Amino acid sequence: MGRVFEAHRETFASTVLVGLEDSAHPTRKEIMIAVRASLLISGLLAMAFLDEPTTAPKPPSAGARDDRNAQAAPGKEDKPKEGAPKKHRGKFTISKETTYVTGPLDKDGYIDYAAALNERLSRGVTPENNANVLIWMAIGPRPEGKEVASEYFKLMGMEPPPEKGEYFIDQGDYIKHHLKVDLESKEANQFYKQVGQCTKKPWSPKEHPNVASWLAANDKIATLVVDATKRPQYYSPMVPPKTEEGPGGLINTLLPGVMKCRGLAYLLVVRAMFRANQGQHDEAWQDLLACHRLGRLIERGAAAIEALVGIAIEGAAIWGEKDFLGRIALKTTEIRGFLEDLQKLPPIPELADHVDLGERFIQLDLIIMADRHGIPKDHGLLEVLGAEFILNGIDWDPAFRNINRWYDRMVKITRTRDRASSQREWEKFNADLKALKKKMDSGEVAKKIAKNIVEGEDFAKEKGEGVGDILIVLTAPAIQKVHDAHDRAKQYNDNLHLAFALELYRHEHKGYPEKLEALAPKYLKEIPIDFFSGKPLIYHSSTGGYTLYSVGVNGMDDGGQGFDDDPQGDDIVIRMPMPELPGK
Repeated sequence: MGRVFEAHRETFASTVLVGLEDSAHPTRKEIMIAVRASLLISGLLAMAFLDEPTTAPKPPSAGARDDRNAQAAPGKEDKPKEGAPKKHRGKFTISKETTYVTGPLDKDGYIDYAAALNERLSRGVTPENNANVLIWMAIGPRPEGKEVASEYFKLMGMEPPPEKGEYFIDQGDYIKHHLKVDLESKEANQFYKQVGQCTKKPWSPKEHPNVASWLAANDKIATLVVDATKRPQYYSPMVPPKTEEGPGGLINTLLPGVMKCRGLAYLLVVRAMFRANQGQHDEAWQDLLACHRLGRLIERGAAAIEALVGIAIEGAAIWGEKDFLGRIALKTTEIRGFLEDLQKLPPIPELADHVDLGERFIQLDLIIMADRHGIPKDHGLLEVLGAEFILNGIDWDPAFRNINRWYDRMVKITRTRDRASSQREWEKFNADLKALKKKMDSGEVAKKIAKNIVEGEDFAKEKGEGVGDILIVLTAPAIQKVHDAHDRAKQYNDNLHLAFALELYRHEHKGYPEKLEALAPKYLKEIPIDFFSGKPLIYHSSTGGYTLYSVGVNGMDDGGQGFDDDPQGDDIVIRMPMPELPGK
């Protein structure tokens, strides 16, 4: 299954131990300081759970939380009663500036970020208007072979799909159970290749009998998915895993079904190209539109990884629509209607909403998990170094405020409409992040903490600030990559609209225009610019064809060479007529 942690994992490689490389002869004290800080980092991210005895604090209430001085009753074992609130390791203030939300609180007095997130995600959503309800009826109760928490379905107001039913058969299952060959076999690779070919051009069962059989087995499922995408809302609850020690944290939340939706997207495009070959142009187009809508629905999810999956699905739709336009003899009225359909699609969800809500909540919840569960008990250095002591008495407010400041910056950047301005802000952001990482790597923070430990000083705020810095250094960089993918998707959509407008112009004028400006205002209200350069898109027309492209994320003109070209480039390209594809 997809997991929120997987989306962040690649950014979790930094460690303050690197800072010791600059010291020719680090002392044992320096080594212990660095290892202790490194252990703290790994502990915060691993989210393992401790079984150490705790005492019960005062009942939960809003405002300041500080349970360090809670005492067990004289003569009684230092162990909470069953169901009693959990003692906090540190303290924190519940406020907009710190925890960002003020509730709901769980029985231990912690912010329940999962509940707060689900409440916001589900506003205005019912089982009748939620596309995800029908998606689950299409993929079944165990899309990845594992049981899905009943709470997930309960939050959507639906019963889990029956164990037995007619559900989506993905390519892997078809290979194993229908073709009955190994997934790594030559036959399996051939099948995958054929499915890919059937997303790029009209095809017939005679050409690809196995793909036709796979499609026939999923035909009802494809129709159900089309119906799902006609629903206006999408809500996929965030349900952290439950353990004997309490919630496992938003970052460990499974994303059941999300990855399966990519397979549904391929199914829709394959059926569209089959229908196009049968002359069923409108039916084919409806499948492609449904794929487009599916991507934008998935993009409404809470986590950044859902945005990326949605963008990938939308990419499959755009490539299918482009091939549909370039390889099918369409009527003028059809092209006009299809362009209008594209213009009526719901807008691409804002990436800033993911950053401001889901990703921020995931990050702030890490602090809650650290206070609740501490450092992993099975870590080999825990007993020797006493790393658990680092969290005792910590003031988490500086960590909360620190994370919010950085996320406020990312929200502002991702809401910036001008690409050049956002890139300048990312450069400043990354420079500040690099400086902070250098500070972490140098061991400066760890040494300061260790000095206070040795001298017995109160350093609760310094610890909180240091932990906030650590979390930002480890997780913030991924957002810019998602931002690039989001901007790329917007440019692909603009180019696709232009391609349909150009084809409509050709039908009515027996040729393509010399300049894109000829398309406005009759075919398009206005001509979009290159989002990445801030200049007009590059357009070269010729007798019977054209090349249209954006310079892409790298901001450089690669001469119209895109990802699939040889040599490969970064440009976002549409060419007409479409290049010939290789055979079987």
